[in-house]
Amino acid sequence: MSEKVKVKVSEKAFKPEKSAPEPIELPVIAMRGIVLFPKMVLHFDVGRAVSIRALNAAVQGDRKILMVAQKDTGDDEIKSDMLYSVGVVASVKQILKPQDDVLRVVVEGEYRAKILETTSLDPYIRARCLEYPMHLLRRGNSILCEALMRTVKDYFEEYCSLSPKMPREFVMGVFMSDDPVYIAEYIAGNIPMSVERKQAILEQNSPTKRMEQLISLLEGENQILSAEQEIQEKVREKIDKNQREYYLREQMKAIAEELDEDENPENEVEEYLKKIEKLGLSPECREKLEKEARRLYKMPSSSHEAGVVRGYLDTCLELPWNKKTKDKLDVEKARAQLDRDHYGMKKVKERITELIAVRKLAPDIKGQIICLYGPPGVGKTSVARSIAKAMGRKYARLSLGGVRDESDIRGHRKTYVGSMPGRVINAVKLAGSQNPLILLDEIDKLGSDFRGDPSSALLEVLDSEQNIAFRDHFIELPFDLSDVLFIATANDLSTIPAPLLDRMEVIELSSYTREEKFHIARKHLIPKQLHRHGLTARQLSLKKDAVYALIDSYTREAGVRSLEREIASVMRKCAAKIAAGECEKLSADAAKITELLGTPKYKPDELDSFDQAGVVNGLAWTSVGGELLQVEVSVLKGSGKIELTGSLGDVMKESAQTAVSVVRRIGAQYGIDPDFHKDCDIHIHFPEGAVPKDGPSAGITIVTALVSALSDTKVRHDVAMTGEITLRGRVLPIGGLREKTMAAYRNRIQTVIIPKQNEPDIEDMEPVVRETLALKPVSAIEQVLEIALLERPKPLASEQPAADPDPVLLPPAGLGGAGASCSLPQ
Repeated sequence: MSEKVKVKVSEKAFKPEKSAPEPIELPVIAMRGIVLFPKMVLHFDVGRAVSIRALNAAVQGDRKILMVAQKDTGDDEIKSDMLYSVGVVASVKQILKPQDDVLRVVVEGEYRAKILETTSLDPYIRARCLEYPMHLLRRGNSILCEALMRTVKDYFEEYCSLSPKMPREFVMGVFMSDDPVYIAEYIAGNIPMSVERKQAILEQNSPTKRMEQLISLLEGENQILSAEQEIQEKVREKIDKNQREYYLREQMKAIAEELDEDENPENEVEEYLKKIEKLGLSPECREKLEKEARRLYKMPSSSHEAGVVRGYLDTCLELPWNKKTKDKLDVEKARAQLDRDHYGMKKVKERITELIAVRKLAPDIKGQIICLYGPPGVGKTSVARSIAKAMGRKYARLSLGGVRDESDIRGHRKTYVGSMPGRVINAVKLAGSQNPLILLDEIDKLGSDFRGDPSSALLEVLDSEQNIAFRDHFIELPFDLSDVLFIATANDLSTIPAPLLDRMEVIELSSYTREEKFHIARKHLIPKQLHRHGLTARQLSLKKDAVYALIDSYTREAGVRSLEREIASVMRKCAAKIAAGECEKLSADAAKITELLGTPKYKPDELDSFDQAGVVNGLAWTSVGGELLQVEVSVLKGSGKIELTGSLGDVMKESAQTAVSVVRRIGAQYGIDPDFHKDCDIHIHFPEGAVPKDGPSAGITIVTALVSALSDTKVRHDVAMTGEITLRGRVLPIGGLREKTMAAYRNRIQTVIIPKQNEPDIEDMEPVVRETLALKPVSAIEQVLEIALLERPKPLASEQPAADPDPVLLPPAGLGGAGASCSLPQ
């Protein structure tokens, strides 16, 4: 290619072109980053809908389409002033569809055209255009044109030498042509340059000026390529120099080792000894570390054992020996901090303020180990961080879920390759304090296998009598953990080994009630999500009914995680509307929530608004709050069979059998045939049969439904009840009263019958629930029936006047509370 090619100007440049046709109207494709030239075959992808419609219109016609470059490639919406005025009329040769929304097109440029006017922008761009022919060369300009073509080919030859990856057919195509128009367009269309430069060459009518422009561009590109080659050469030389220096250094190191002139580790050991002295350790710890430092002095510095000793010394010296933070002992400020970060959690806040008050009076108190137990999403993990902030302590978190190796807690012995300290010591090191707050997250999800039992390893960590000298397998030194405040979290206490559970003070966090979720959403979740989505309270406000709609219709959980996700979903949709300019601000109510999130996921319980016989409203506790649980009884002619349906557990079935026996004992007082158990089949059903149910707390509900159905007496539809029943008709206490009464309040129940022994639990109820509901403590089934039935049925004629009911015997504290639950996963 070094030989000069003789250039002869083609006679085509002097022949008059045919007369220009009349203006025509063609569909237009706006090209981003591409300029098409005449006689150029182009493969490209079409993805914009407006361009696909234009392409379809061209194919349905004469397959002609106007290809025009777009000025700003970043604009998706196309306007007439965004396009250059000169383009190329092309013929569509082939269309492929590799993807659903993308077309791969092959077109061939035919001639230049100038846009006269844009006639349409929708559904695709159409424009009236006129062929834009080149100016003819004058006969006297042939020498100038030949000189320009030679210069172009010389610069192009230099460009090819600097850019060796040029295709051979492209290079030969340039040198074999003698048409100045073709050469300019062929080179400009196939070498990388900006759209503006290519468009300038396309719009130029004079062949000589085109060649001059191309010469200027090629000269600039050649200078840039030359500079790039020089830079690459310098970088290559520098890399070679660095490799040479590295090689020489390695040789010098080998020579120094042969001559026994390697660096003396004495300075390194002296530095370690100074650090050990500054820590003020106990004699045992100091002697151990000094011994390891002196061992390091005797080892070759590059040996593996020396690296192990250095790692051991560095880890031990990084531990916060005798470094403690000062506790904040202001009880009121701590209470204010906890109230500011979390709503509710009365028991947790009381326990922490008590802890701070005791520490204020007795600073040397040890062994503070608390376990926060409750369902997921109620804030157990986040409240631990707030406690650390309120007490002014450093915070570290240990995630114990799925941990199965005892070495994760105690560490690995340093003789093993890749050994490291355990999670507890590592958490103390990261906290940088000897008295941090360490959160043992998900302690109930510890596992065990052939590698050991990590829960057993935690026994020493959480024992205030032993952790004063906790020995990690890696550091092998006694470290005082007695000043650490350990807070564990758990969802299920049954999976925690009894010895480990015995070392912790358990504080139960029950599921949030509807009102608590409302306040948490208004005070914490909504402001947090507004900030996260770049919105302000002026731009978006959620009305009271909107928040309740999110709680009742789109979430069913114990905590507020799903509620926060739904709030975030509402924020995203509103942010999209505001960003799109559809509105400046939004005020969302319940109807707007349904519009944004679609059909509600959960529907509220539909209660009958009329009194009927055999249907009674019960109350159940679930892990996600209280629920209304109706009991239906149907009495049919038969042989005394008792049918129980509704996916009931063994305890609930036994409670139903007990209820039948109670009705047989007191039935005559309410006009019930004593032989009903012989002549009638009784079907007791709990709706929502797919949901498992268990627990004794539906006892009085079943008795009331049986008495109502057998005596054909209606039960008040606005009454709900909960309580365990005994064979003698006594009503025993149950658990979960706070959640159950909230369910009654949510379903607009007016009267709730509760066991008399649950009266102390009324203080734990929400104030709005205590004020709204009429709570009726009872101790015997006769009192329940007196309240629930619309009228007392007449006793049988043979029935004597009823004597005083059996005296009510109070069971020991806590009787019946543990089993008073119903597992309704709503």
